[in-house]
Amino acid sequence: MTILHLADGRSLEYLVAGPEDGTPLVLHNGTPSAALLFTPMVEAAARHGLRMVVYSRPGYGRSSPLPGRRVAAVADDVTAVLDDLGADRFVTAGWSGGGPHALACAALLPVRCAAATSVAGVAPRAAEGLDWLDGMGAENVEEFGAAAAGEGPLTSYLDTQVPGLAEVRAGEVAAALGDLVSDVDRRALTAEFAEYTAALFRAAVSGGAAGWRDDDLAFVTDWGFDLNAVKSPVSVWQGGEDRMVPFAHGRWLARRIPGASVHLEPGEGHLSLMLNAFDAIVAELAAYLD
Repeated sequence: MTILHLADGRSLEYLVAGPEDGTPLVLHNGTPSAALLFTPMVEAAARHGLRMVVYSRPGYGRSSPLPGRRVAAVADDVTAVLDDLGADRFVTAGWSGGGPHALACAALLPVRCAAATSVAGVAPRAAEGLDWLDGMGAENVEEFGAAAAGEGPLTSYLDTQVPGLAEVRAGEVAAALGDLVSDVDRRALTAEFAEYTAALFRAAVSGGAAGWRDDDLAFVTDWGFDLNAVKSPVSVWQGGEDRMVPFAHGRWLARRIPGASVHLEPGEGHLSLMLNAFDAIVAELAAYLD
């Protein structure tokens, strides 16, 4: 684990694994999450000559909070990590709540970002023509209802959720996610993937709900960049059996992002898509470096 000390006084933690001469693949994990590596993903990246980089967004793990941050703030943090690594170019993938952050890199770091992928990524809250909550599980409807009501109601809601995730174990993840887990995702939550998911949640809330809160507030307000400004090549992956980020979000992004490569997978869920398609996702990103 590397702890960066930023010019604004914050700390930012990140992890790196894979070939030292590989182009960085910056993975933006979901909400809530933190810097944690999943060995099969690291191996998939390495097969395509990429070096996996994961980091904790502000307020998660040992990264200092940045209250009021917008999604666009990720560009400065990713720049700091890349500079620390001595890397000029990178590719990026964002899963779930990480999706908007990958898109921000494509829009705001076009010179360095060779390609970006949104995997089961959420669309903007004000997306025209999208019923944003439709198809989400009951827990997300409640959570984002609290986020729309403001910082106070959201903090109160998340404070009730943190204790359960702080102690969650692999065999308890599906139950903890409740209505957010489709049948295909429930089947994906086995063996090392369930262990990884549980560890990701525990790490995410190890310091409380600050990162989770600020992620949610960033999602339901202006992201700080225009999707029409995306210049780097972008691909959109979305599963039809996703109860965390509904299929309609992926379709909306696919229509709105200029020139997007689109992979709409009717039989995949939120978790199963990342587990089953990650090698193909990485291969597509790596192809833009040739």
